[in-house]
Amino acid sequence: MAQIFHRSFNVLSKLSIFGAVFFLAALGWVTAKTVRAPYATNEFVAVSQPVPFSHQHHVGRLGIDCRYCHASVEESSFAGMPATKTCMNCHSQIWVGSAMLEPVRDSYRTGKPIAWNRVYRVPDFVFFDHSIHVDKGIGCVTCHGRVDEMPLTWKAESLLMEWCLECHRDPARFIRPRAQVFNLAWEPPADQPELGRELVRAYDVHSYTSCSICHH
Repeated sequence: MAQIFHRSFNVLSKLSIFGAVFFLAALGWVTAKTVRAPYATNEFVAVSQPVPFSHQHHVGRLGIDCRYCHASVEESSFAGMPATKTCMNCHSQIWVGSAMLEPVRDSYRTGKPIAWNRVYRVPDFVFFDHSIHVDKGIGCVTCHGRVDEMPLTWKAESLLMEWCLECHRDPARFIRPRAQVFNLAWEPPADQPELGRELVRAYDVHSYTSCSICHH
């Protein structure tokens, strides 16, 4: 019986099979990189706000502590947003005629909260508790970056699950003394590995990686 296909088709079929496999592998790699890229996670993009609040000015230059505005961060799962009255404690006396601060004054007069736009948002199926992280010695800067250097606030980390697990698997790398949790300029000392292990024991920190810890 005469051969229907030329022998070269054997080579072409092998090339097609291997080419398809490599193409799918490359497509998977590109997709994985794309969904983790800052473009997809919205990292480093300043979020527009009703009032262009500058952490660089208030925290970096004036030295206002994080807890002055985010008052519930040590006691609640939510860090909390400041009431307009908190803003007016200062701005009833300084920059009282600034057009930029009119939304603040209007909020104070009407009692209607300012509609701030969220910078960080975890999915509905994820539970995150600020208070437990603060209590265990995880600094604000670990998740939020150097907000004291941000003229407008942007997302400093991806909040992808793999990023969270990096800390949960080895908390000694990221833990700091509780007294330094709100010190954005604190730098880990040369003996951070040893200090981290000591603090993990002192603060009773566990390496939790079970799904149920965050996905209730």
